[in-house]
Amino acid sequence: MQIIEVTNRDLERHFIQVNVRLYRDDPNYIRPLDRDVQEVFDSSRNRLFLTGAAKRWVLQDVGGTYIGRIAAFYNPRYKNAGDTVKAGGIGFFDCINDQAAADLLFRTAADWLREMGAEAMDGPINFGERDKFWGLLVDGFHPPLYGMNYNAPYYQELFERHGFRVFYNQLCWHLDVDRRLPDRFYQTHEKFVSNPDIRAEHIDTRRLEKYACDFSTIYNKAWAKHQGNKEISPEKAIGIFRKLRHVIDEDIVWYAYHRDEPVAIWMNIPDLNQIFRHFNGSLTTWRKLQLLWYRHMGACTRFVGIIYGIVPEWQGTGIDYYMIVEAAKVIQSKRKYRELELQWQGDFNPKMIAISKHLGGSLSRKLATYRLIFDPAKEFRRHPILN
Repeated sequence: MQIIEVTNRDLERHFIQVNVRLYRDDPNYIRPLDRDVQEVFDSSRNRLFLTGAAKRWVLQDVGGTYIGRIAAFYNPRYKNAGDTVKAGGIGFFDCINDQAAADLLFRTAADWLREMGAEAMDGPINFGERDKFWGLLVDGFHPPLYGMNYNAPYYQELFERHGFRVFYNQLCWHLDVDRRLPDRFYQTHEKFVSNPDIRAEHIDTRRLEKYACDFSTIYNKAWAKHQGNKEISPEKAIGIFRKLRHVIDEDIVWYAYHRDEPVAIWMNIPDLNQIFRHFNGSLTTWRKLQLLWYRHMGACTRFVGIIYGIVPEWQGTGIDYYMIVEAAKVIQSKRKYRELELQWQGDFNPKMIAISKHLGGSLSRKLATYRLIFDPAKEFRRHPILN
């Protein structure tokens, strides 16, 4: 076997094709958009290259067939709440069912990460946000959501036989849209519905910048400080929302306000993989027109919960239940969607998991983020539980 660093466009093509070739006969496989993969490794588009680095490799067998791939990432700002380990990452791992081949890919990535100063490697992760290409699928082998990794069941053994251990599990939840919410939601809703200082509303794309700034406010209060994440400026939030403009459905992005101050958000997007499964990885101008047509024709019958947050002073009050009931009135009446899947929640976040269970969600799939400590004498610890 020969491992080759990806250094030119031809090898970049093979890096993508390894995944396509391995899964071309799997009916559940949906090919990721080529551009989504390529942008991760484009230093002109991925700002993490300003402080970090990434490398890619492909693996050939003795006959010259490409049988595996892996990427390694080093981001000095990558951290998990309460974590003291200096970890790098691996991602975009694909391999035939052969432990020796997988071991060669893992060792190659680990050697480079050691050179970069890492003490461990986490994976599969992404050189970017955690809403894409994050985690190894270990349960729920059905068609993936947009941006979600999909892999064969044997990958779990390849990781664990090499010495990886579960750092945390990532849980996804399924709900039927037509199903009535549990009674506690309506009971809590009654506490707020007559309060003139409280309101819930869905986004209006004509005022996208206003809602982006409201998102920035909620994010910085709810997540940035207590999870060790950087704050998101209003300008950055506006940029994020502008990128999402073409996929936003106003009916499924909701905010709650107290005296015009944003206090909660529930952000969902249509599951575009129900359309992208027809595109074979490409998103040309013609494909973008097809995307609009498919959406108009109701091809997306599933939407995906990607962000759910409440500012600290309103947590535990039930204002999120009020917001969800208001949202359900609109979503259920429009009958555009049949199902909702909540994007992954770490098993270290019992509060979010409790909300998903209270909604009546059933576990739809599980992914795992693994960690390998390079020094076997160093203690392995799972991701700490968030309070």
